[in-house]
Amino acid sequence: MRTVQYESKNNITYITLNRAERYNALNKEMLVELLDALEQAEKNHDRTVILSGQGNAFCAGGDIGMMTDFADKEFYEEVMKTIEAVVVKLYMMPKIVISAIQGSAVGLGLSIALTADYVVAQEEAAAGMLFAGVGLAPDGGGHFWLKERMGTHKAKHFTWGMRQVSGAEAKAMGLFDIVTKESALDYANRVAEQMRRQPHIAMLKTKMMYHNRNLEELQYYLESERKSQWDLRNTEDHQEGVSAFLDKRKPVFKGK
Repeated sequence: MRTVQYESKNNITYITLNRAERYNALNKEMLVELLDALEQAEKNHDRTVILSGQGNAFCAGGDIGMMTDFADKEFYEEVMKTIEAVVVKLYMMPKIVISAIQGSAVGLGLSIALTADYVVAQEEAAAGMLFAGVGLAPDGGGHFWLKERMGTHKAKHFTWGMRQVSGAEAKAMGLFDIVTKESALDYANRVAEQMRRQPHIAMLKTKMMYHNRNLEELQYYLESERKSQWDLRNTEDHQEGVSAFLDKRKPVFKGK
């Protein structure tokens, strides 16, 4: 079974994270399949891409199971560069991209959700960066997305706070664009249908004017995050954060 589903229907591309038993946590295989699906979407004639997740979560972030494999620098670089390719592909997609969030979107999952032009979430959805909880800093362009939507000062506080916020609070903070009582995917479908009646080419001109200008900045953050994560994974705080996560206890950080 593929961990990422791809479907093109009624001028809409549906890309669905399909690892519900792991809350759609992203491992190497899944990231490669996601990039492949995005490359297919880029080449088709659909106007809109809807990104969603199966089951009770949009995406729980990077799979904690990869942490051991990250000791291998070559493996680490390969995974991080795949993440970078995924977020750049989403950001520069010549279509309107909609994230449909049910349940949690945390860590790398939130970074990927925030690449979208519209972030649609159910009221019960939750958002959090949470990287600091395992002694790491955001990746997947997380610094860039938070800065774009919240401003630098609030982005720092949100990252350091290590908490999940509700759908309504995430909307008030600027992380979510639309919060709905109904299915996020159903609402996203309605937004996509509305795009049929919109001046699509004009909309894309505006999107790409902004995104082409900001691409260099996004790439700066992605490269900086890749270097920072490698340094941070060797800290005592990171080892304590992972150990505490696996033991289901509160970590005791020492700033080392």
